[in-house]
Amino acid sequence: MKSSQRNAVVAVAAEGATLAGRRAWIITDGKPGMDVQCRGVADALGLDYQMKRVAPDGFHRFAAPYGGVAGREAFGRSGSQFAPPWPEIAMATGRLSIPYIRALRRAAGNACYRVVLQDPKTGRNTADLIWVPQHDKRRGSNVITTLTAPHSFSQRRLAELRADLPGNIGALRSPRVTIVLGGKNSVYSFSQADDARLHKAVKSMAALGASFMITSSRRTHKGLLDGVLAATANCPRLVYDGEAAAAKQTAVCNPYPQFLAAADILVVTADSVNMTGEAAASGQPVYVFHPTGGSAKFNRFHDGLRHYGATRDLPEQVTQIADWSYAPLDSARDIADEVTRHWRQWRRNPAAGL
Repeated sequence: MKSSQRNAVVAVAAEGATLAGRRAWIITDGKPGMDVQCRGVADALGLDYQMKRVAPDGFHRFAAPYGGVAGREAFGRSGSQFAPPWPEIAMATGRLSIPYIRALRRAAGNACYRVVLQDPKTGRNTADLIWVPQHDKRRGSNVITTLTAPHSFSQRRLAELRADLPGNIGALRSPRVTIVLGGKNSVYSFSQADDARLHKAVKSMAALGASFMITSSRRTHKGLLDGVLAATANCPRLVYDGEAAAAKQTAVCNPYPQFLAAADILVVTADSVNMTGEAAASGQPVYVFHPTGGSAKFNRFHDGLRHYGATRDLPEQVTQIADWSYAPLDSARDIADEVTRHWRQWRRNPAAGL
Protein backbone atom coordinates (compact mmCIF):
# COMPACT_ATOMS: atom_id res chain seq x y z
CA MET A 1 0.00 0.00 0.00
CA LYS A 2 1.30 3.43 -0.93
CA SER A 3 2.01 5.99 1.79
CA SER A 4 -0.82 8.27 0.60
CA GLN A 5 -3.27 5.36 0.67
CA ARG A 6 -2.10 4.33 4.12
CA ASN A 7 -2.58 7.90 5.41
CA ALA A 8 -6.10 8.00 3.95
CA VAL A 9 -7.01 4.75 5.73
CA VAL A 10 -5.68 6.13 9.03
CA ALA A 11 -7.67 9.35 8.55
CA VAL A 12 -10.91 7.46 7.86
CA ALA A 13 -10.35 5.23 10.91
CA ALA A 14 -9.71 8.26 13.07
CA GLU A 15 -12.94 9.95 11.93
CA GLY A 16 -14.97 6.94 12.98
CA ALA A 17 -13.24 6.42 16.33
CA THR A 18 -14.78 7.34 19.66
CA LEU A 19 -13.51 7.54 23.22
CA ALA A 20 -16.26 5.31 24.61
CA GLY A 21 -14.85 2.61 26.88
CA ARG A 22 -11.30 3.95 26.83
CA ARG A 23 -9.24 4.07 30.03
CA ALA A 24 -9.12 7.50 31.62
CA TRP A 25 -7.92 9.33 34.72
CA ILE A 26 -9.75 12.27 36.26
CA ILE A 27 -7.47 14.42 38.42
CA THR A 28 -9.03 16.89 40.87
CA ASP A 29 -8.54 18.20 44.40
CA GLY A 30 -11.77 16.48 45.41
CA LYS A 31 -14.01 19.55 45.58
CA PRO A 32 -17.55 18.43 44.67
CA GLY A 33 -17.94 21.14 42.02
CA MET A 34 -14.71 20.06 40.33
CA ASP A 35 -15.64 16.38 40.39
CA VAL A 36 -19.11 17.06 38.98
CA GLN A 37 -17.75 18.94 35.96
CA CYS A 38 -15.24 16.23 35.06
CA ARG A 39 -17.66 13.37 35.66
CA GLY A 40 -20.26 15.07 33.50
CA VAL A 41 -17.89 15.20 30.52
CA ALA A 42 -16.42 11.74 31.18
CA ASP A 43 -19.89 10.18 31.34
CA ALA A 44 -20.92 11.96 28.13
CA LEU A 45 -17.81 10.48 26.46
CA GLY A 46 -18.50 7.02 27.89
CA LEU A 47 -15.03 6.78 29.42
CA ASP A 48 -13.90 4.01 31.76
CA TYR A 49 -12.40 6.37 34.30
CA GLN A 50 -10.67 6.37 37.67
CA MET A 51 -10.78 9.34 40.04
CA LYS A 52 -7.32 10.55 41.09
CA ARG A 53 -7.73 13.07 43.91
CA VAL A 54 -4.70 15.09 44.92
CA ALA A 55 -3.86 17.04 48.08
CA PRO A 56 -0.38 18.56 47.86
CA ASP A 57 0.77 20.42 50.94
CA GLY A 58 3.40 22.96 51.94
CA PHE A 59 5.38 24.52 49.13
CA HIS A 60 3.81 22.35 46.42
CA ARG A 61 0.32 23.50 47.39
CA PHE A 62 1.43 27.13 47.49
CA ALA A 63 3.25 26.90 44.13
CA ALA A 64 0.40 25.22 42.20
CA PRO A 65 -0.36 25.47 39.33
CA TYR A 66 3.17 26.61 38.45
CA GLY A 67 5.27 24.18 40.47
CA GLY A 68 5.89 20.47 40.12
CA VAL A 69 4.79 17.29 41.88
CA ALA A 70 6.46 16.47 45.20
CA GLY A 71 9.10 13.76 44.97
CA ARG A 72 7.50 11.82 47.82
CA GLU A 73 4.48 11.15 45.57
CA ALA A 74 6.69 8.91 43.41
CA PHE A 75 4.91 9.96 40.22
CA GLY A 76 5.29 7.26 37.57
CA ARG A 77 6.68 4.64 39.95
CA SER A 78 5.10 1.46 41.25
CA GLY A 79 2.98 2.07 44.34
CA SER A 80 1.98 5.57 43.37
CA GLN A 81 -1.59 6.35 42.33
CA PHE A 82 0.08 7.82 39.23
CA ALA A 83 1.81 4.72 37.89
CA PRO A 84 1.65 2.93 34.53
CA PRO A 85 -0.24 1.67 32.66
CA TRP A 86 -0.94 5.18 31.48
CA PRO A 87 -4.51 6.16 30.60
CA GLU A 88 -5.53 6.85 27.01
CA ILE A 89 -7.07 10.15 28.10
CA ALA A 90 -6.67 12.25 31.25
CA MET A 91 -8.82 15.11 32.44
CA ALA A 92 -7.94 17.60 35.17
CA THR A 93 -9.46 20.67 36.77
CA GLY A 94 -8.42 23.07 39.51
CA ARG A 95 -5.02 24.65 40.11
CA LEU A 96 -3.83 21.83 42.39
CA SER A 97 -4.29 19.30 39.57
CA ILE A 98 -2.20 21.14 36.98
CA PRO A 99 1.28 19.99 38.10
CA TYR A 100 0.04 16.40 37.80
CA ILE A 101 -1.34 16.78 34.26
CA ARG A 102 1.98 18.36 33.23
CA ALA A 103 3.91 15.52 34.85
CA LEU A 104 1.72 13.05 32.96
CA ARG A 105 2.58 14.81 29.72
CA ARG A 106 6.28 14.27 30.40
CA ALA A 107 5.88 10.68 31.59
CA ALA A 108 3.34 9.28 29.13
CA GLY A 109 4.19 11.35 26.08
CA ASN A 110 1.91 10.70 23.13
CA ALA A 111 0.33 7.67 24.79
CA CYS A 112 -2.17 9.91 26.57
CA TYR A 113 -4.45 12.73 25.40
CA ARG A 114 -4.79 15.45 28.06
CA VAL A 115 -7.77 17.74 28.70
CA VAL A 116 -8.02 20.54 31.27
CA LEU A 117 -11.35 21.99 32.37
CA GLN A 118 -11.19 25.65 33.48
CA ASP A 119 -8.29 27.99 32.82
CA PRO A 120 -5.10 26.34 34.14
CA LYS A 121 -3.44 29.80 34.40
CA THR A 122 -0.40 28.25 32.72
CA GLY A 123 0.77 27.95 29.12
CA ARG A 124 -1.14 26.43 26.22
CA ASN A 125 1.15 23.37 26.30
CA THR A 126 -0.30 22.36 29.67
CA ALA A 127 -2.82 20.17 27.84
CA ASP A 128 -3.81 19.09 24.36
CA LEU A 129 -7.21 20.72 24.87
CA ILE A 130 -8.49 23.32 27.35
CA TRP A 131 -12.13 24.09 28.07
CA VAL A 132 -13.20 27.39 29.62
CA PRO A 133 -16.67 28.88 30.05
CA GLN A 134 -17.57 31.48 27.46
CA HIS A 135 -17.41 34.30 30.01
CA ASP A 136 -13.73 33.50 30.64
CA LYS A 137 -11.41 35.53 28.40
CA ARG A 138 -8.89 32.77 27.58
CA ARG A 139 -8.84 31.82 23.90
CA GLY A 140 -6.49 29.87 21.62
CA SER A 141 -6.28 27.19 18.95
CA ASN A 142 -6.58 24.46 21.59
CA VAL A 143 -9.27 26.24 23.67
CA ILE A 144 -12.98 25.43 23.45
CA THR A 145 -15.84 27.28 25.17
CA THR A 146 -19.48 26.76 26.13
CA LEU A 147 -22.03 29.09 27.69
CA THR A 148 -22.39 27.05 30.88
CA ALA A 149 -20.20 24.65 32.82
CA PRO A 150 -20.53 20.87 32.41
CA HIS A 151 -22.58 18.94 34.96
CA SER A 152 -24.29 15.58 35.38
CA PHE A 153 -27.81 16.60 34.33
CA SER A 154 -28.01 15.23 30.81
CA GLN A 155 -31.35 15.32 28.99
CA ARG A 156 -31.58 11.57 29.42
CA ARG A 157 -31.06 11.78 33.17
CA LEU A 158 -33.62 14.57 33.56
CA ALA A 159 -36.17 12.57 31.54
CA GLU A 160 -35.59 9.53 33.77
CA LEU A 161 -36.03 11.64 36.89
CA ARG A 162 -39.26 13.15 35.57
CA ALA A 163 -40.62 9.70 34.78
CA ASP A 164 -40.06 8.49 38.34
CA LEU A 165 -40.82 11.42 40.67
CA PRO A 166 -41.37 10.68 44.37
CA GLY A 167 -45.00 10.89 45.41
CA ASN A 168 -44.55 14.01 47.56
CA ILE A 169 -43.15 15.94 44.57
CA GLY A 170 -45.69 14.59 42.11
CA ALA A 171 -48.49 15.67 44.47
CA LEU A 172 -47.44 19.34 44.39
CA ARG A 173 -49.76 21.52 42.35
CA SER A 174 -48.63 23.40 39.26
CA PRO A 175 -46.82 25.59 38.70
CA ARG A 176 -44.05 23.97 40.72
CA VAL A 177 -41.34 26.50 41.51
CA THR A 178 -37.88 25.28 42.49
CA ILE A 179 -35.87 27.80 44.51
CA VAL A 180 -32.12 27.18 44.66
CA LEU A 181 -30.37 29.32 47.25
CA GLY A 182 -26.67 30.07 47.29
CA GLY A 183 -25.21 32.73 49.56
CA LYS A 184 -22.47 35.17 50.35
CA ASN A 185 -19.13 34.86 48.60
CA SER A 186 -16.28 37.13 47.58
CA VAL A 187 -18.43 38.71 44.84
CA TYR A 188 -21.95 38.95 46.29
CA SER A 189 -22.67 40.31 49.77
CA PHE A 190 -26.42 39.57 50.28
CA SER A 191 -27.53 42.51 52.40
CA GLN A 192 -30.64 42.53 54.61
CA ALA A 193 -32.32 44.59 51.89
CA ASP A 194 -31.50 41.81 49.40
CA ASP A 195 -33.10 39.23 51.68
CA ALA A 196 -36.21 41.41 51.86
CA ARG A 197 -36.33 41.79 48.06
CA LEU A 198 -36.21 38.04 47.55
CA HIS A 199 -38.91 37.54 50.21
CA LYS A 200 -41.18 40.01 48.38
CA ALA A 201 -40.64 38.42 44.97
CA VAL A 202 -41.26 34.87 46.23
CA LYS A 203 -44.36 36.02 48.12
CA SER A 204 -45.76 37.45 44.87
CA MET A 205 -45.21 34.06 43.20
CA ALA A 206 -47.00 32.38 46.08
CA ALA A 207 -49.96 34.69 45.48
CA LEU A 208 -50.22 33.28 41.94
CA GLY A 209 -50.98 29.82 43.33
CA ALA A 210 -47.54 28.23 42.98
CA SER A 211 -46.15 25.34 45.00
CA PHE A 212 -42.48 25.30 45.98
CA MET A 213 -39.44 23.07 46.22
CA ILE A 214 -36.74 24.88 48.19
CA THR A 215 -33.10 23.86 48.65
CA SER A 216 -30.23 25.74 50.28
CA SER A 217 -26.45 25.38 50.19
CA ARG A 218 -23.63 25.56 52.70
CA ARG A 219 -23.31 29.29 52.00
CA THR A 220 -26.98 30.13 52.57
CA HIS A 221 -27.34 32.44 55.58
CA LYS A 222 -30.27 32.20 57.95
CA GLY A 223 -31.91 35.48 56.94
CA LEU A 224 -32.09 34.48 53.28
CA LEU A 225 -33.65 31.08 53.96
CA ASP A 226 -35.98 32.44 56.65
CA GLY A 227 -37.32 35.05 54.24
CA VAL A 228 -38.12 32.43 51.60
CA LEU A 229 -39.73 30.16 54.17
CA ALA A 230 -41.90 33.00 55.47
CA ALA A 231 -42.97 33.90 51.93
CA THR A 232 -44.09 30.33 51.21
CA ALA A 233 -45.48 29.46 54.64
CA ASN A 234 -49.06 29.02 53.43
CA CYS A 235 -48.21 27.15 50.21
CA PRO A 236 -47.67 23.48 49.41
CA ARG A 237 -43.91 23.08 49.61
CA LEU A 238 -40.95 20.80 50.18
CA VAL A 239 -37.80 22.11 51.86
CA TYR A 240 -34.32 20.61 51.96
CA ASP A 241 -31.82 22.29 54.27
CA GLY A 242 -28.57 20.40 53.89
CA GLU A 243 -26.91 22.15 56.81
CA ALA A 244 -29.76 21.24 59.16
CA ALA A 245 -29.72 17.65 57.96
CA ALA A 246 -25.97 17.43 58.55
CA ALA A 247 -26.26 18.97 62.03
CA LYS A 248 -28.90 16.40 62.96
CA GLN A 249 -26.89 13.64 61.27
CA THR A 250 -30.01 12.81 59.30
CA ALA A 251 -29.38 10.37 56.47
CA VAL A 252 -31.76 12.08 54.03
CA CYS A 253 -30.99 11.90 50.33
CA ASN A 254 -30.64 15.36 48.80
CA PRO A 255 -33.71 15.79 46.52
CA TYR A 256 -32.04 18.51 44.42
CA PRO A 257 -31.98 16.36 41.24
CA GLN A 258 -35.72 15.67 41.55
CA PHE A 259 -36.41 19.34 42.38
CA LEU A 260 -34.56 20.34 39.20
CA ALA A 261 -36.33 17.81 37.01
CA ALA A 262 -39.82 18.51 38.35
CA ALA A 263 -39.71 22.32 38.15
CA ASP A 264 -42.04 24.31 35.94
CA ILE A 265 -40.14 27.47 36.92
CA LEU A 266 -36.81 27.96 38.70
CA VAL A 267 -35.45 30.75 40.87
CA VAL A 268 -31.67 30.73 41.38
CA THR A 269 -29.43 33.19 43.18
CA ALA A 270 -26.80 34.75 40.92
CA ASP A 271 -23.78 33.80 43.03
CA SER A 272 -23.34 30.29 41.59
CA VAL A 273 -22.39 29.67 37.97
CA ASN A 274 -22.87 25.92 38.45
CA MET A 275 -26.38 26.15 39.91
CA THR A 276 -27.54 28.59 37.25
CA GLY A 277 -26.10 26.41 34.49
CA GLU A 278 -27.79 23.31 35.90
CA ALA A 279 -31.11 25.17 36.02
CA ALA A 280 -30.67 26.07 32.33
CA ALA A 281 -30.39 22.36 31.50
CA SER A 282 -34.09 22.02 32.36
CA GLY A 283 -35.41 24.03 29.40
CA GLN A 284 -37.82 25.69 31.86
CA PRO A 285 -37.97 29.43 32.68
CA VAL A 286 -35.16 30.45 35.06
CA TYR A 287 -35.40 33.60 37.14
CA VAL A 288 -32.05 34.85 38.48
CA PHE A 289 -32.03 36.84 41.71
CA HIS A 290 -29.19 39.36 41.78
CA PRO A 291 -28.06 40.38 45.28
CA THR A 292 -25.75 43.30 46.02
CA GLY A 293 -22.38 42.92 44.33
CA GLY A 294 -21.29 41.25 41.12
CA SER A 295 -18.23 41.34 38.91
CA ALA A 296 -17.42 41.73 35.23
CA LYS A 297 -16.96 37.96 34.92
CA PHE A 298 -20.28 37.11 36.58
CA ASN A 299 -22.00 39.82 34.55
CA ARG A 300 -20.69 38.31 31.29
CA PHE A 301 -22.02 34.91 32.34
CA HIS A 302 -25.48 36.16 33.25
CA ASP A 303 -25.66 38.41 30.19
CA GLY A 304 -24.89 35.39 28.01
CA LEU A 305 -27.68 33.26 29.51
CA ARG A 306 -30.13 36.15 29.30
CA HIS A 307 -29.23 36.74 25.66
CA TYR A 308 -29.61 33.02 24.92
CA GLY A 309 -33.13 33.17 26.32
CA ALA A 310 -32.76 30.81 29.29
CA THR A 311 -32.95 33.35 32.10
CA ARG A 312 -34.54 36.62 33.13
CA ASP A 313 -33.86 38.79 36.14
CA LEU A 314 -36.28 38.10 38.98
CA PRO A 315 -38.56 41.15 39.35
CA GLU A 316 -39.53 42.41 42.80
CA GLN A 317 -43.15 41.68 41.94
CA VAL A 318 -44.01 38.67 39.75
CA THR A 319 -47.41 39.34 38.18
CA GLN A 320 -47.85 36.33 35.90
CA ILE A 321 -46.70 32.75 35.53
CA ALA A 322 -43.51 32.54 33.47
CA ASP A 323 -43.97 30.73 30.16
CA TRP A 324 -40.89 31.27 28.00
CA SER A 325 -38.92 28.38 26.57
CA TYR A 326 -35.50 27.63 25.03
CA ALA A 327 -33.38 24.69 23.96
CA PRO A 328 -31.93 23.10 27.13
CA LEU A 329 -28.20 23.68 27.60
CA ASP A 330 -26.21 20.45 27.88
CA SER A 331 -22.61 21.64 28.03
CA ALA A 332 -21.19 18.27 29.06
CA ARG A 333 -22.49 16.79 25.80
CA ASP A 334 -21.22 19.76 23.78
CA ILE A 335 -17.76 19.56 25.40
CA ALA A 336 -17.64 15.79 24.87
CA ASP A 337 -18.35 16.27 21.17
CA GLU A 338 -15.55 18.83 20.90
CA VAL A 339 -13.12 16.62 22.83
CA THR A 340 -13.88 13.76 20.44
CA ARG A 341 -13.36 15.97 17.39
CA HIS A 342 -10.03 17.35 18.61
CA TRP A 343 -8.87 13.91 19.78
CA ARG A 344 -9.52 12.47 16.32
CA GLN A 345 -7.35 15.17 14.80
CA TRP A 346 -4.64 14.48 17.39
CA ARG A 347 -4.72 10.73 16.65
CA ARG A 348 -3.72 11.36 13.06
CA ASN A 349 -0.47 12.98 14.17
CA PRO A 350 0.04 13.01 17.96
CA ALA A 351 3.75 13.74 17.55
CA ALA A 352 2.88 17.14 16.10
CA GLY A 353 1.89 18.32 19.57
CA LEU A 354 0.46 21.79 19.94
